[in-house]
Amino acid sequence: MPTTKNETSPNNSIHQSQQSAYWSGVFAMTLCVFSLIASEFMPVSLLTPLAEDLAVSEGLAGQGIAISGAFAVITSLLISRLAGAIDRKALLLLFTALMAVSGAIIALAQNYAIYMVGRAFIGVVVGGFWSLSAATAMRLVPAKDVPKALSIFNGGNALATIVAAPLGAYLGAVVGWRGAFACLVPIAIIVFIWQWLSLPSMPALATEGKPKGFFHLLRRKHIAMGMAACGSFFMGQFILYTYIRPFLEIETKVSPSMLSLALVTIGIAGLIGTTLVNVFIRRSLFGTIITIPLLMAAVALSLTALGHWLTGVFLLLALWGLFSTAAPVGWWSWLAQAMPEDAEAGGGLMVAIIQLAIALGSTVGGLLFDWHGHISTFSASAAVLVLAAIIAWYTAQKTPA
Repeated sequence: MPTTKNETSPNNSIHQSQQSAYWSGVFAMTLCVFSLIASEFMPVSLLTPLAEDLAVSEGLAGQGIAISGAFAVITSLLISRLAGAIDRKALLLLFTALMAVSGAIIALAQNYAIYMVGRAFIGVVVGGFWSLSAATAMRLVPAKDVPKALSIFNGGNALATIVAAPLGAYLGAVVGWRGAFACLVPIAIIVFIWQWLSLPSMPALATEGKPKGFFHLLRRKHIAMGMAACGSFFMGQFILYTYIRPFLEIETKVSPSMLSLALVTIGIAGLIGTTLVNVFIRRSLFGTIITIPLLMAAVALSLTALGHWLTGVFLLLALWGLFSTAAPVGWWSWLAQAMPEDAEAGGGLMVAIIQLAIALGSTVGGLLFDWHGHISTFSASAAVLVLAAIIAWYTAQKTPA
């Protein structure tokens, strides 16, 4: 197809002009996100029976999440260089197939080592898929619709956070933990077929076939500052979010059923947030990614003051879910806008930074929670979120017009 006035040829830009967008491909990718997130966090709701069956402690079984995160970081840092000239459709299909293989390996695992191999595979898929997500969205839809496509992707993420844990617990009770993981295999197969039918061929572009590494990106001040702001945001978010459950149990004194309802409330609000955020991104991208962490900081501080008021806590958690799930859409949209020529390398770098920020945030939050309870933890979350907003503002000032 001929290029439009504002787009360059595919050899020079990741954006390809198109008369119609591949929205079926976008929704196929969204189902992939759903099954991927469900696969990644399925052990959370199945930890006890899984540990008993594999004859390991729950702590060791929980390391299955840690190893998937570690392999996600490694893959995200290497994907742009290793992918080379491979057609990106073939690469996405490969990752989807590997997700199915991972589910099958875990379901059939007869010992802890094999289980961990399956978890490592899902980490590879997480790192590879999310690294390619922004670049793929830019290939599937016109530039003006990229934020909308990314918000749809993240809608799959939000939906998975709503249903993955309770669905995993239910399936574990009905068909056992192995059966729960086995149920992910046919979903991955459906995703594979849908992507195969709906995704266009996406040959590697010139900038993708010869990646220059990450340092050339970080030499640009606005890119380095943007990555720092993004990392600060996720660190601040997970300083608090990782310890929502003990906060609710100790301070708000919720029952087990109310705890589940609180977590579902966060997820539903997040799904709404991914639907609405595109409107604000269209009006002002930087305004959105500066304002959201400030609002979340206000929520964090409010939770420290209103922790004993059940209704107030639920309303605040709904706001937290609304903002926290919408924010990644803004950051992926920033990446697509700031690095149109290096979306894959930038995506890999961002995934690595996000994974490391989540790990650091969870660790810092745990140390603070053990030291002085939720007040120190939530206050630190607010401080880091304010820092994220400041760095995002500085990024906006340094971004070329």
